[in-house]
Amino acid sequence: MSSFTPNHALLNPKFEGYKLEVISQEDAVTRFGLEYRPTQVANSGRSPLSFKEVQSRITHNHLSMANDSGRCLYIDSEHRVILVDFTNDSHAPSFTVVYELPTPISAPASVQVHREYPSAVFLDARTAFVADGQGALYILGLPAEGVATSTLGCFELADNTQTPHSAPTPFRIHSVAKLSDSAAIALLSSRFYGDPEAVRTQPMASHPSEFDVWAARFSLPFPNQNNDLAPIDILWRRRGQDVPIFTEYDNSRKCFLLAGSSVYRELNQPVPSSYEPSSDEMAPIPRLDEKLDVETPPKPPPYSWTQTSDSVTVAFPLPATTPTSSIKVTFSQKTLTVHVQTTSHVEGVPLPHYSAQQLWDGIQTSTSFWTWDREGEHSFGLLTLHLDKQRENTRWMHVFASADTPGGEEEVPETLDPSELYLIRESLEKYTAALQSGEDMSGLGLGRGVPALAQGEMDEEVDFSIGRVTFLTWVGEDGGIPVWSSTFGDSACNVLSIDLPGSGPGASMVVKNSIDGTLFTLDEAQAVDSLPTWTHSSTFSALAFVLASKRDTRFTYHVSSKAVLAFENGSRDRGGNVYIYRGGRPGQIWAKQSVLKVGDGSAGSLLGVGTFKTAQGHTIVCLCENELVVMHNIF
Repeated sequence: MSSFTPNHALLNPKFEGYKLEVISQEDAVTRFGLEYRPTQVANSGRSPLSFKEVQSRITHNHLSMANDSGRCLYIDSEHRVILVDFTNDSHAPSFTVVYELPTPISAPASVQVHREYPSAVFLDARTAFVADGQGALYILGLPAEGVATSTLGCFELADNTQTPHSAPTPFRIHSVAKLSDSAAIALLSSRFYGDPEAVRTQPMASHPSEFDVWAARFSLPFPNQNNDLAPIDILWRRRGQDVPIFTEYDNSRKCFLLAGSSVYRELNQPVPSSYEPSSDEMAPIPRLDEKLDVETPPKPPPYSWTQTSDSVTVAFPLPATTPTSSIKVTFSQKTLTVHVQTTSHVEGVPLPHYSAQQLWDGIQTSTSFWTWDREGEHSFGLLTLHLDKQRENTRWMHVFASADTPGGEEEVPETLDPSELYLIRESLEKYTAALQSGEDMSGLGLGRGVPALAQGEMDEEVDFSIGRVTFLTWVGEDGGIPVWSSTFGDSACNVLSIDLPGSGPGASMVVKNSIDGTLFTLDEAQAVDSLPTWTHSSTFSALAFVLASKRDTRFTYHVSSKAVLAFENGSRDRGGNVYIYRGGRPGQIWAKQSVLKVGDGSAGSLLGVGTFKTAQGHTIVCLCENELVVMHNIF
C-alpha cells in the first residue's frame, strides 16, 4: 500500500529556526460583530460523552466554506442557518438567515442518545446540505441577491437496529460529492450505540465507543417533494472506533477516502483485536512496603552514532568474546550489511543484523571501513563503522532511511558530543547487570542525543503527543473494497495538519517526520484501478517541534505549501492567536513565521475557520462566538 516516505532532497537538516515577519494587525485583520451568534453548547442525552466524542466536538469546525466562492454557512444558537456572503462589491460581508431549523426538544431522562452539533457542507456555491444534529437533513437552494431560499429536500436518518421507538439517528455531515449529473453522495457519521434494549437499559459507559460512516445517495436534479421527512437512501455503511478526521472523494479512482484514528471496516467484519501491552510496557502493581520508584538504567539503543561534515561514525556493542571471523560488514553506496554470528550471546541484548539496509544518504565505499575493539577489561567490545559521506556538509537526520517510519528501524538520536559515543558500552553493561538481578527494565532506551535545533529544549513526552495517528480507509463508490486496497485500511501516519476548508479540491496532509512536517499530496490516478500514491512535495522544517509549544491549539490547517496555520481556541476574556509558519525552499536555514490576534478579548472562543481565494490572495475567515474575524492577504 501507499507509504509516506520523505524525499531526502526536500528535507533540510541544516535548518536553524523561524524568524518573525511582522504583519500589521490593523491592515490585515477586520472584525464584524455578529447579530446571529453561534454556540458550542449542545443539548445531549442524559449520559456522559465518551472521550472520542469529546475530542471530535472540540475539533469540530462550525464554519462551512464553499470552494472557489466567497460564501460560507454557520448555524446560530437559535438554530437559524446563516449565509455569509463576501461576493458583493463592498468589503463587508452580508449576513442572511436562509433557513430556520426545528427547535430541539429536551431529551427524556431515559434517552441516552447524544445529539450532534448542527453541521453543513456545500455541494456548490448555490446548494447546501444542512444537518440539524437530531437526525434530519435539509437540502437548501441558496439565494442570489434578492432571491428567496428554496428547500430542495428534507430527509431523516433512521436506524431501527439501535435507536429506540424508530427515532432518527443524530448524525454529522462531513462532505458531499457530485459523482455525475444524476447523482451525489454525502458522507455522514453517527455514534453506534448497539441494540435499542441496550440503549434504554445499560449505562453508556458499558458500551465501547464505535462510530458509523454512512454514504447517503441523492438523485440530481432533486425531485420535488413536500416538507415531510423522507428516509435517506443509504448506499453503504462502515464502522470504526472514532469520528473521521476528514473525508475526500477521489474522482480519478472513483473511491472515497476515510481518514481517522482507526480503520473503517464493513459491518460483517470482526472488530479489530484490542492492543495487548508487552511485559516491558506493563507497570507492576505496588505491594505493601514495596518501592517501585528505584531508578534503574534505561534499555540502551542498538547503536550510537555521531557525525562530522564529511563522515558518520556508528558504534555497535558486541560481547567481548566475539571473534573477528564472526563479523561480516559490507558497504555499498546506498546500503549497509552487518551480520554477527557468535555463540556468546547475552540474554536480552540482540546482535546487530542488517541486510542491505538503506542508509540515510550515500557513502564512499572505497574509504569507508570498520574496526573491532574487544576491550578485554569490559564484557562488551565495540564494532565501529567509519562511513565517509558522498556529499560533504550534508547533515544526516538518521543512520538508516527507514528510521522513525512505520515498520522501519528504531529511531536512534545522534550523540552530539563525540566523546560520549562509546558510553553505549557502559550503559549496556549496566543494563545487562540489571537484567541478571531481576530489576524492572521498562525504560524506552532512546538515548540522550537530540537534533541541534531542539538541544536543551526538547520534551520527549510532549513532542511525542503532537499530531494524530491516522489510518486511511478506501471505499469504492458502491461500498466495495478496491482491488488494490487492504482489508484493514491503508498505511498509518502521524498527521500534523489537514487542508484548510475552502482551499480547493484534492487531498493533502502534513505528516510528522521526526521534528519536521512533510507535506504529502494525493496524486491523480492515470487509471481507475491505480494504487493511491502520495508525493512528498514540500517540508515545513521543525514544525512538530514548534507546534509542541502551543498548548491551546484548537485547529491546525495548511494552505498547500504556502503556510501552516495553528489557531488557538481563545476564551471569553482572552483572545487567541493564529501562528503562521511559511514553507521554505530546500537548503534555507531560516523560514518566516507571523502571529496575528484572532480574538480581542470580546470575540469569545474560536469556533470555525475557512478560506477563499481572491485576486489579491487568500482571505481567512474566523468564526468566533461574538465576532466574524477576517484576515486579508496574509500570504
